[in-house]
Amino acid sequence: MRICVIFNPTARGEKARRFRRHLDTIGAECALKQTTAAGGARPLAALAIREGFETVVAAGGDGTLNEVLNGIGDEPGGLERVRLGVLPLGTVNVFAKELGLPMGLSAAWRTLREGKETLIDLPQVEHKARGATERRYFAQLAGAGLDARAIELVNWELKKKVGPLAYVWAGMLALRGQASEISATNGTESATGALVLVGNGRFYGGRYPVFPRADLRDGLLEVCVFPRTNWLTLLRCAGMFLARRDLPAGVARCFRAKTLTLQGSSPTPLEVDGENIGHLPATFSVQSRKLRVVVP
Repeated sequence: MRICVIFNPTARGEKARRFRRHLDTIGAECALKQTTAAGGARPLAALAIREGFETVVAAGGDGTLNEVLNGIGDEPGGLERVRLGVLPLGTVNVFAKELGLPMGLSAAWRTLREGKETLIDLPQVEHKARGATERRYFAQLAGAGLDARAIELVNWELKKKVGPLAYVWAGMLALRGQASEISATNGTESATGALVLVGNGRFYGGRYPVFPRADLRDGLLEVCVFPRTNWLTLLRCAGMFLARRDLPAGVARCFRAKTLTLQGSSPTPLEVDGENIGHLPATFSVQSRKLRVVVP
């Protein structure tokens, strides 16, 4: 099985440093492609498909994973021709945790070499960017409103020290701004709020089950609309994060969707897999069991 590993040589953090120390060992068993700029993993993934690799691996966090996923989707027939693999080197690694991948480098690499695969759903979102409609795939989750604004404000050093709780602090900072009113509809159910989260898997921000009913293979998206984003809502959700429990009762309106439309009353940021990609309006859809991924 031909494996191509795509990684950022300037990535910070202990996991990334440990990965670089093992480059010679890993490089003897695969091809290594280094990014040279932000967004560089996407064209490298498409190139790897044209070169005939059977597994394309994102070595990094959820942002790197999203770039590689979209590079695979960019190449005609890419989703059918290759498996997506993950070496979890980021701080949070939500998608890797969703798949049950080992977090240790050696064990994760063994999983990739063994090459066991499964098919999961593939969500996508279409939104306006630079005057044109842009399509973006995502593996785990998306968010609009306070969630995306918090991502803009996350402090990297704090994130390395306290992990997902850095997003709680960033959320507190984001509360200072004026919230947009977001309308969400799947065609039969509708809700309005200041924050909308869209899940493919169960987890958000680590191993926190914001979408406990989610199934990667059911052809549906999970939608949580938070009517209010204030200090009380944030504190209630912070308690959930600390205890790793489900969302508190009544804090959000939740439903499922095959397709979903989001509209904002004012410019509203949009993120997928922890990376901001633009602003609302946006339309979501999902392809059932379209993505081949390597699992334990």
